[in-house]
Amino acid sequence: MTFPLPNDPALDDVLAARPTLWINPLYRDNAIGDASLPLTSDHVDEAQANWTRLAPLLETCFPELKATAGAIRSNLIELETLRDALGYGGAEFGRVFVKADSALPVAGSIKARGGVYEVFVFAEALARREGLVTDGQDIRDLAGAAAKALFSHHTIAVGSTGNLGLSVGVAARALGFKATVHMSSDAKAWKVERLRRLGVKVVQHEADYSTAVENARIVAESEPSIYFVDDEQSRQLFLGYSVAALELAEQLQAQGIVVDAEHPLFLYLPCGIGGAPGGVTYGAKKVFGDFVHCFFVEPVQSPCALVHMMSGSDDLVSVYDVGLSNRTEADGMAVARMSAFVARVMRNMLAGVFTVDDISLFRWLLIAHSTQGLRLEPSAAAGFAGPEFVVNHPQGRAFCERLNIADRLSQTTHIVWTTGGSFVPQEQFEAFLETARKL
Repeated sequence: MTFPLPNDPALDDVLAARPTLWINPLYRDNAIGDASLPLTSDHVDEAQANWTRLAPLLETCFPELKATAGAIRSNLIELETLRDALGYGGAEFGRVFVKADSALPVAGSIKARGGVYEVFVFAEALARREGLVTDGQDIRDLAGAAAKALFSHHTIAVGSTGNLGLSVGVAARALGFKATVHMSSDAKAWKVERLRRLGVKVVQHEADYSTAVENARIVAESEPSIYFVDDEQSRQLFLGYSVAALELAEQLQAQGIVVDAEHPLFLYLPCGIGGAPGGVTYGAKKVFGDFVHCFFVEPVQSPCALVHMMSGSDDLVSVYDVGLSNRTEADGMAVARMSAFVARVMRNMLAGVFTVDDISLFRWLLIAHSTQGLRLEPSAAAGFAGPEFVVNHPQGRAFCERLNIADRLSQTTHIVWTTGGSFVPQEQFEAFLETARKL
């Protein structure tokens, strides 16, 4: 099947699998205020309240969270030597930071914000339904024997290329649930092995991510004791990610960084099916309004968000529909079709999408490690292309002109969101570095 895409400045590059920038023609002010959206900004506050209430339980289950009193947080790191190595030394690039979700505790990736959140919210709801916890009761009782006995009769299931499965599996097993992860053919062997060591059942499919998710959904629908974490449709995952924007706002304030019309903020977010970057974008729009501009980044062969949003179609468009292969070393981004839920919410909220090739991912991974000691997997390095696209690409320059940003680029702040890597085994990380040195 082929799908005709509309004429667009990025079209030829997309179809030829060349790195490019697409600007969303439907991007508009106050998109978060659209009353037809399936959620409101108040849901972000509710998610923050859930995280706060669950923090003592999280600290009990994961001792590594003791220093943050149960909060799952990452550092905001300003680029120093890495900035020059990437070619961003000029004043026109403003200030450039990494939001290091690649080193998040518990699961070692941004998926800790979504997968852990949804599992723990479900656990509390189940315990309340069964009368094991009531208002005012110590939430840490959910780590006790009675709760674990209840949870042991239930299974948490998810479809994943790796990192979401790891976060869901870690969270489920910590509370005593059974866990099943349906993984696509793109999943890396070390992620499969880590899950199995945790006691998670791994079902591997000789197909892509969308097929793994669909199979997981079918199995869950047939068995009432299975709770399915649906990466294609889950509001809970989305809202778990959204709270990261509140954390970012605190960190920028601590750095003395103002975000307003004179000091715009750019976020660069690696995208698979879209839940994590969509959630962060939604939260950022709640916090920073029209002064933040969020861009997804995808592999040249797997730009599912780009091809769907460029199409303007109400029906999801797959990368296969436009002749792309969905083959990439960035396993967490090897997704052929984006989430319909995320597509609806991002329609007027996402500034654009840029694409990168695998060679660049490995090059940036190596540079980030050698200059600033960052430990990333290939997909996590994707956002490093962002400032170059915005400042120097013709479509980036046009975007800045249209929004009256062009004359204040030196006052901008760029946040490259790194999404995974700290849990990569040393042998595998060395293999990444060796691959990069050979390219």
